[in-house]
Amino acid sequence: MTVLVVAAHPDDEILGLGGTLARHAAEGDAVHILIVAEGATAREGGTAHDTGKLRDAAARAAQAIGAKTIDMLGLPDNQLDTLALLDVIRPIESAVRKISPTLVYTHHGSDLNLDHRIVHQAVVTACRPVPTSTIKKIYGFETLSSTEWAAPSMGPAFNPTHFVCITETLHAKKAALQCYKTEMRPFPHPRSLDVVEALAKLRGSAAGLESAEAFEVILDIRS
Repeated sequence: MTVLVVAAHPDDEILGLGGTLARHAAEGDAVHILIVAEGATAREGGTAHDTGKLRDAAARAAQAIGAKTIDMLGLPDNQLDTLALLDVIRPIESAVRKISPTLVYTHHGSDLNLDHRIVHQAVVTACRPVPTSTIKKIYGFETLSSTEWAAPSMGPAFNPTHFVCITETLHAKKAALQCYKTEMRPFPHPRSLDVVEALAKLRGSAAGLESAEAFEVILDIRS
């Protein structure tokens, strides 16, 4: 299987589904990562140097979970709403044509973070099921410190119906998150290793598993 994950920022791809990606890679699937925004300059004092450090961290994290490729578009952090949506869709379409994935993962569509919502819309548009498409499945993932903080006014809450056991790959997810030390926070912040493990256990318990990651089904085609 060829897998593509399209994430808004560096670390979203690991927080959301690092264990699942590591499992794909361990089972012989080709895992490709596309990160849309650079992830640093919207912060107070954020610089191009910080962007470069995040690129390095993303490359190390991709290696830790066994990804085949990682590409970073470098669009402005937390400013995707200043761009025409077409300018976000087109590079995603280009990646889809190049990679020809069968399975695509992206953000839940009602996250607190605006970039996450825009990336969701862009991916669903870029991956629309035209007759020539290779894509058979699109799943939406949750992102700690964004999905659970969304207000009801932003849209439907995350309601997963697809669960992937990550009992054997949770260690790889944690190792990949260690590459993102500047993005992680101490407990009880949701972007802490303690909460990552707690969420894995919670999602696992919902499906009779020890540890899991959970997804919403956006598209599922059986031809």
